[in-house]
Amino acid sequence: MYRYLILSLLLPFAVACSNISDLEGRFAPNPELAKEEEIVTPSTLEIPDNFPKIIPQYDNSELQEIADNLSNKQGLIRWSSTDSLEQISDFYQQQFNSNAWEITQPFNSENNTLIAQKDGLEVKLSFLTSNDGNTDYAINYQSLNASTASTTEENQTSANNKNNQVSTVNNTPDPLNTYVEDVLKLGKVSFNNAEKKATNGSSIINRRTYARWLVETYNKFHEDNPSKQIRLGVNTAKAAFSDIPSNDPDFPIIQGLAEGGFIPSSLTGNMSASLFRPDTPLTREDLMTWKVPLDMGKGLPKASIDNIKETWGFQDTTKIDTKAIQALYADFQNGEQSNVRRVFGYTTLFQPKKGVTFAEAAASLWYFGYQGDGLSAQDVLSINNQ
Repeated sequence: MYRYLILSLLLPFAVACSNISDLEGRFAPNPELAKEEEIVTPSTLEIPDNFPKIIPQYDNSELQEIADNLSNKQGLIRWSSTDSLEQISDFYQQQFNSNAWEITQPFNSENNTLIAQKDGLEVKLSFLTSNDGNTDYAINYQSLNASTASTTEENQTSANNKNNQVSTVNNTPDPLNTYVEDVLKLGKVSFNNAEKKATNGSSIINRRTYARWLVETYNKFHEDNPSKQIRLGVNTAKAAFSDIPSNDPDFPIIQGLAEGGFIPSSLTGNMSASLFRPDTPLTREDLMTWKVPLDMGKGLPKASIDNIKETWGFQDTTKIDTKAIQALYADFQNGEQSNVRRVFGYTTLFQPKKGVTFAEAAASLWYFGYQGDGLSAQDVLSINNQ
């Protein structure tokens, strides 16, 4: 009897303890949710208030980079999206068409660029596919009332690039380290104000910056032989590109490349190359088309898709531009000093529209020459130290 009495008194306490245990289980953090919270890392970047409101924004995108000099009149901003290039380009073309924009260059798979204008603002979209399969795209905009996308302060800084020489490039992949270090020691790799923060080796270089590096480094290689140097353009010359006027800080560089026939322009008979698009990403086929003629010291040879299939064996040969096909075929004949082998390593995909990183761009400048007749940055440094 006493035993039953004791049990009856203890039973409520046992039930209460059981209920508390249940409640604790209910309100305890879900381990799966906690796991998800550790993984999710929202971007800390936010669209600046002075980014023009009239420019459409694609929802399923994450901000990757914002240029330091961004204003309501000019700027460069880069996104990444898990959606396809076609989905994003279709969205922007539809938005531009339905909101009274003038599309001056419709999107096409040749250059992956879309250009439109409205209310005195020009917007250029450049699309790339990144390593992780996402679509990276950049929006570069500028006021058409401005004489150039650069401000007066930037012009002054660019004109004095020697003050902005780079001594190191962070996050350079190990295979490229030696090449990059040697090129930096030459003292010709520089950034203007808008580019200064982009000293990360994995960041994508734009066409303007690579053009400057290419000419200044090449001329450094031939410092003692002026007859081999690239002549810079003069301000009184008729501009080869409508978006690089004579008052652009890099006009002498880009005009010199065009007048020398080293890059496609109206001067080489390419009437579709009326724009240089200085702030769009440099692609792999851009790099090859510009660099290889300087290695050879002459024009590119004729070549076909079959030539590339028989030499490099790239699986995506049919996606490569004709000029780049010619450059790649010539580059293959350069043996171990080929740009593809040095910069991109062993690969069965060329990915012609893929953006070139700062580290890759610097590594491409380590050697100029063809079939054994040439110089490396290491050779130049040795000569200068004698």
